[in-house]
Amino acid sequence: QVQLVESGGGLVQAGGSLRLSCAASGRTNSNYAMGWFRQAPGKEREFVAAVSLSSVGTQYSDSVKNRFTISRDNAKNTVVLQMNSLKPEDTAAYYCAAVRTVSNTYVPAGVHAYEYWGQGTLVTVSS
Repeated sequence: QVQLVESGGGLVQAGGSLRLSCAASGRTNSNYAMGWFRQAPGKEREFVAAVSLSSVGTQYSDSVKNRFTISRDNAKNTVVLQMNSLKPEDTAAYYCAAVRTVSNTYVPAGVHAYEYWGQGTLVTVSS
């Protein structure tokens, strides 16, 4: 079992930046692929970005590509989502997720691929 806690959300103007962090605790000696998802009010949870356990592989949704960057520090058990050039449509609750894997390149984008989830952090982008 691994516990995930997100931080770094807040209110920002369009064009601004935010840095979300996800801290993992518990059974962190296992290998996990990590992902970020978001859910806007009245909408389904959607994939944002994922990084493989060794950072060899990353994947982004088309809506955030070239604006967001996912990275991880395995020594600190953290995953970061750097969000630049934010748009009002990026407003959502952002969730960190983890799935056990032995693959260095596994970067799943499906919600149901992930085993563990954080409680979320709210990002609001004003126009």
